[in-house]
Amino acid sequence: MTGTQAARRTGRIAGLGGGLVGFLVFVEFTSGVLQGYYVPLLSDVARHLGIHDADVNWLEAAQLMLSAIAVPVLAKLGDLHGHRRMLLLSAVVVAAATVLLATAQDFGVFLVAWALQGVYAAWLPLQVALIHARSRGRADAAASTRRATGLIVAALQAGAIVGALGGGQVGAALAGRFWLVLLLPGVLVVGVCVVVLTRVPESTDRRSGDVDVTGVALLSVVLLVITGGLTFVRVNGAGEPWPWLVTALGVALVAPFVRYELRREDPLVDFRVLRSPSMWPVQLTAGLFGVSVLGAQGPLSTFARTDPEVYGYGLGLSTSEVSVVIGGYVVSMLLGASQFSRVSQATTPRVTLIGAATLTGLGYLLLVPLHSTLPQVLGAMVVAGLGSGALVAALPAAAAAAAPPGRTGVATGLTNTTKVLGGSFASAVFAVALAAGSVGTAGSLAGYVTVWVVCGGTAWLAALSLVFVPRLAFSDRPEAVGVREVA
Repeated sequence: MTGTQAARRTGRIAGLGGGLVGFLVFVEFTSGVLQGYYVPLLSDVARHLGIHDADVNWLEAAQLMLSAIAVPVLAKLGDLHGHRRMLLLSAVVVAAATVLLATAQDFGVFLVAWALQGVYAAWLPLQVALIHARSRGRADAAASTRRATGLIVAALQAGAIVGALGGGQVGAALAGRFWLVLLLPGVLVVGVCVVVLTRVPESTDRRSGDVDVTGVALLSVVLLVITGGLTFVRVNGAGEPWPWLVTALGVALVAPFVRYELRREDPLVDFRVLRSPSMWPVQLTAGLFGVSVLGAQGPLSTFARTDPEVYGYGLGLSTSEVSVVIGGYVVSMLLGASQFSRVSQATTPRVTLIGAATLTGLGYLLLVPLHSTLPQVLGAMVVAGLGSGALVAALPAAAAAAAPPGRTGVATGLTNTTKVLGGSFASAVFAVALAAGSVGTAGSLAGYVTVWVVCGGTAWLAALSLVFVPRLAFSDRPEAVGVREVA
């Protein structure tokens, strides 16, 4: 591609919807900052709250659980009342939660604030729905959505790099004023509120219907019972049978939830959309991908901080040094996100998804034998990051391309919901694994190995499921039109 062609293509993307994508780049950059900023600070958060390193995973589990509930609700409300309106509402909630996070004095309040801040998970699917709505009617609608999504996801990863590096450095510089360290990202979130309010145009597509309140309640019960059971496993030990029974009950409650949603004409989670041969592998991949991209962030940070001279494993890095590890991982995610559209054009979106999932699994499995030195860990995480970045960008765009008319918000939101569900479950399980056999405040080495094996195995299982996707799915070719239909 020549420089003129590249500039023309970038101009088409930036001009989509009257400059819409340019403003959304800032929104997703801020989302990336939030996702990266706190990761190198997790051990400091544990010390600040006086909790065990393994208990950091419960912060992540609570945030992911609330996100799993909030994202489908906001996505559905976006289809009904406007995606821009819901983007603004979620930004206001995140801004308030960031302030509460900085002022919290005990674990309970901090947990609530941390969970509420996770509403930013709805930003990406709402933005993809906005982009897809503005590109509808173009001959290259699916390709335009992929390119624009790749651009905002690249901004997300760039923000995560800035957040990861900045969080470590700010944490070290302002160690005596930790409340200020926690508050600083709120400045960007307020900026998001202003940008969305004044610069982002509203989508024009609307659907009739209402929010499935009973579905929200049922989904909340399912998630609470599952994570509650895993909490009891953590507190009472893996040898006690009754916590596992509570967890199994939560899993069993998924069946009546699905049956109820299938009977609804306008459900919270439209499982009928999953009947498409192009949709169910995407949603399954999103759930399995959530295990690593969401559930493994805490363990990666705490492993890097663990002192090998004391425990015999870990990297013994400081807060600022951990930010370098996280930054290297996110740089590779940025590369993966920025190149997935180009690779998809050279091959097919389906092949790109399979390759991305394979790379993600390979990176985590490499950590099993290679975790003794910083270069080993960085190398493995770069491999995982290349695949993960491509998946973050590709999944919502693939879901939007496969969705029937009027269900773009629900379909893109569902990818995030399933991803969050996978991450929420993994985060709780990883907390149990790290606590088993642990000494002092550090997680056990066997627990970390379990985390890496599970992350690698689930990513490769996702790659296998994508083999069943129709060959020309998610493309603008005429042969692919049929795969968007819902049986």
